[in-house]
Formats: sequence, C-alpha cells, structure tokens
Amino acid sequence: MYSYKKNLLPKNTIELIIDIPKEEIKNAYQKVFLSLQKKLTFPGFRKGSVPKELAEKNIKKEKIYEELIADLIPKIYEEIIKKESLIPISSPKIELIKAKEDEDWQIKITLAQKPTVDLKNLKTIIQKIKTEQKKEEIWVPGKDQKENQEIKNQKLLNLILNALLKEIPCDISDLLIEEELNHRLASLLDEIKKIGLTVDAYLKSKNLTVEQLKQQYRKEIEETYKLEFILLAIADKENITVEKKDLEKIFAHLSPEERKKTEANSYFYAAIIRKQKTIDFLINL
Repeated sequence: MYSYKKNLLPKNTIELIIDIPKEEIKNAYQKVFLSLQKKLTFPGFRKGSVPKELAEKNIKKEKIYEELIADLIPKIYEEIIKKESLIPISSPKIELIKAKEDEDWQIKITLAQKPTVDLKNLKTIIQKIKTEQKKEEIWVPGKDQKENQEIKNQKLLNLILNALLKEIPCDISDLLIEEELNHRLASLLDEIKKIGLTVDAYLKSKNLTVEQLKQQYRKEIEETYKLEFILLAIADKENITVEKKDLEKIFAHLSPEERKKTEANSYFYAAIIRKQKTIDFLINL
C-alpha cells in the first residue's frame, strides 16, 4: 500500500510526496497489460484471445506505463484528497520523482488550496473610505442628482475594491496563477497568429519584453483571483444568496427558446447576481 507525506507550502499550496511500493506498481502493470491484451487483435487470433507471450511482444511497455500512470495516480490523488478533506482549486501538478522499473516509485503532487480570507477589518475599512469620500464631496448646482449618485457609487466602489486588494489578507497559490498565465499566453499566441504577426513584432508594438508581459499578466491574474475570493468570502459570511425570483427577473422577458438556453446556465447567472448583491452590500455598508 502506498504512503504519503503532506507538506504545507506558502500561499495556500500543498505538496504531497507519495511513495508507491514496487509490488503495487507490478500489480497495476499486470492489470493494464491484461486489459490491453483483451483489446489486442492479431492475424490468426480472435480479438482477446492472443496468447500472453505474443501479446508481450506486441504491446509496448511505454503504452502500458502510460495507461498505468493515467489510471493509478488519479485514484491515489482522489483518495488522499478525500482523506485529508482538501479543496483543490486548480489542476494538480504531477511530477514523477522516481519511476524506474522493478523499483519503488515516488511521486510529487502539488495543488492549490482555496485561500483563507480574513475579514475582521472589513467594516472598519469600508467606513474609513466612506468618511474620506464625504469630506471630498462637492455638490455642483444644476447637476442631475441621479447621475451624481451613480458617479459617487462608482467612485466609492472603485475605492472599496482597491482597499480590499491592499488591506484584506488573501494569498493566492502561485500554481493557480501560473495555470491561468499559461492559458492567457496560449490564447494571446493564437490571436497573434490570426492577425499575421510574429510574437516579436507584437511585443515591439506594445513596447514590452516577454518577461514584462508575463509580469503584467501575473499582476492582473493575482488581483482578479484575490478580489473574487474576497467577494465570495464576504457573500458567505453575510449569507448573501440568490433566490428564484432574482433569476426570474432575467428569464421573464426572454423568448421560450432563449429562456431554455439561459436556464441551462442558471449557475453562471446566479454567480453574477450574487456578486452584484455583494457589491451592493459593500456600497451600503
């Protein structure tokens, strides 16, 4: 039976070092081999009836180990996640530290955990911002009051969100940031190719180096994730929920066909509504 060690890394990152005895690897190997043997076709034999000796010559070890890894590691990972009550928020990073034939294996799995958000100073932060905003308010005679209030609310919201980013502790795992960074870079590369530019030409047009672009993306990604998790924590703490009538306001004026499509994405719209309710709560706090 495999054994493992859990290491707590900075920024809500967890490292699992898993040791798998060679006997367990052999058993898994045989299981995959038998599965592939049943699927093997060979002249003169019915599918699934190819003799073991012949199957061993025609099934590459690389293929067996490839399927072994794809089957065994996710199972072990899921078992540990359940046992440790972990809540991963990104795909795990899996590394084979030792994986030689007829030897024990060692695997390292790194995963990002949902960050802990400290909201104990939330009300103090909001009240301080509102007090400072009131001191700066200047009423312009003849200006539409509704428009003036909308502008004030938007300014207040910007101040609040910036303050949340600066003053509310919420460490985002580098693993999550790197995953999103790679996704953005891949999307950017596709867009650059579509418009017929090279990466160098694009970066030159933006007056950026590759590293500067990465740093810019990392900052944006970290702030986006941090703000999302802070707003989620506030919504959870204040028990901000989305009711059926909230969704009905969106669905009510849609055609039957549009309504059906929109209702299929109810979770997405509920998340948007809950976020807006949380923002309204902060403005009115």
